Amino acid sequence: MPSCFFITGTDTNVGKTVVSALLCAALGAIYWKPIQTGTCEGSDRATVMRITGVPKNRTLPEAYRFAPPVSPHLAARLAGVRIELRKIKLPQIVHSENLIVEGAGGALVPMNSTQLMTDLMAHLNLPVLVVARTSLGTINHTLLSLAALRAARLDLRGVVMVGKENRENRAAIEHYGEIEIVGAVPPLVKINRAALLRVFRQTFNRKVFLA
Repeated sequence: MPSCFFITGTDTNVGKTVVSALLCAALGAIYWKPIQTGTCEGSDRATVMRITGVPKNRTLPEAYRFAPPVSPHLAARLAGVRIELRKIKLPQIVHSENLIVEGAGGALVPMNSTQLMTDLMAHLNLPVLVVARTSLGTINHTLLSLAALRAARLDLRGVVMVGKENRENRAAIEHYGEIEIVGAVPPLVKINRAALLRVFRQTFNRKVFLA
């Protein structure tokens, strides 16, 4: 069975792109970010290619691209358009291919006046991984995100923690969130393909991703 996941987070800039890149490298997966804001500062697609060495033909173009580094609903409004779920369709790829889809911002980021990022997750119908920080405040942010994802009846598969190891926060999220921490990404001096593959081998539950 191919490994396909939607990567969301507890916040923006929490580490979703690094985790997405890591999984693309480890699983040989295709990368896709349906909605990209902040293209004036670059794109996550370009970042994934740069830090993993994944060729362009192993990534997919965004369904929506906006220049301002703001929430998708605001970026779209400023551009005079509306983000429509019907225009965001799972790519037609070989059935055996692995696919990593990265969301924009956190789990409840709005896409338009009535729909949130959770609606996109439900629309694409992929298993969901939550990326969370290890630092102070992560317990509250992560538990709230998990509650929102469960309320949306999404297929929640686990949490990936990013940052300096904090065993107490990890244990609290697993206990109160009733979920497994399926991977951890420590601070990296250099983020490249070799470093990401090493992290996957050392800290990720391979059974979740290579079943």
